[in-house]
Amino acid sequence: MTQTPQHTKNAAPSTLVIGGNGKTGRRVAEKLRLQGRAVRIGSRTGAPAFDWNAPVTWGPALEGVDRVYVTYHPDLAFPGAAEQIGAFSQAAVAAGARRLVLLSGRGEEAAQRAEESLKASGADWTVVRSSWFNQNFDESFFLEPVLAGEIALPTADAVEAFVDADDIADVVVAALSDDRHIGRTYELSGPRLISFTDVAAELSKATGRTITYVPVSLEAYRAVLREHGLPEEFADLFTLILDGRNAHLVDGVEEVLGRKPKDFAEFARDAAATGVWDV
Repeated sequence: MTQTPQHTKNAAPSTLVIGGNGKTGRRVAEKLRLQGRAVRIGSRTGAPAFDWNAPVTWGPALEGVDRVYVTYHPDLAFPGAAEQIGAFSQAAVAAGARRLVLLSGRGEEAAQRAEESLKASGADWTVVRSSWFNQNFDESFFLEPVLAGEIALPTADAVEAFVDADDIADVVVAALSDDRHIGRTYELSGPRLISFTDVAAELSKATGRTITYVPVSLEAYRAVLREHGLPEEFADLFTLILDGRNAHLVDGVEEVLGRKPKDFAEFARDAAATGVWDV
């Protein structure tokens, strides 16, 4: 007896969520499934596997897919990202996945080059530009410093409009589901500008521990990245905070969802309640 293939031409089309195990991708996948939408996770461990650096994996991942949430690792500002986004977008459109929603960054010229590459594919596109995530502090690279009680970063007294990953995911799901968002670019932020000193204060309040922010130079931070085997280019992302280009609020969350974005203090209380910062 011949086994029926998992994906056939007659199966309901699915949504490919690239980075579907990441901060926003995981949330997008969960919300789409709650809507009854079939979801395929685009990752190296997915079935089929997806790897940005192995274009041979793109075709199998796109089979039976009619829309894609596009996130890029490590960051759209990294060299070669625009070219890979362009090549993938063309492959997606050719495979029948015309509806593409790209997660981009506010104020990143390199990211905007990637946006243009995606648009040039002829896709029905939506671009979602995001500020830094709240979840960087409990699900990502700032978790260990929070646990240690000291956040040492090259941001001086600059401010950032941190945005919650759940708000981003809600906007992305709306963009994937509603044709009114085709051809639109949405810039997302949280409801207020806060410095890393403010962040440390909110985290201290939420955890009941003393967490401090220590400003360091870019050169010192590059040395830390080298010590941990991480790309030094990550340090360049802090220039987006230092030069103030994103030091203003935008209303993309409210425009798409009709509600205010989540505040960092509420995020900190919710995250602390999970025990993620317990020591």
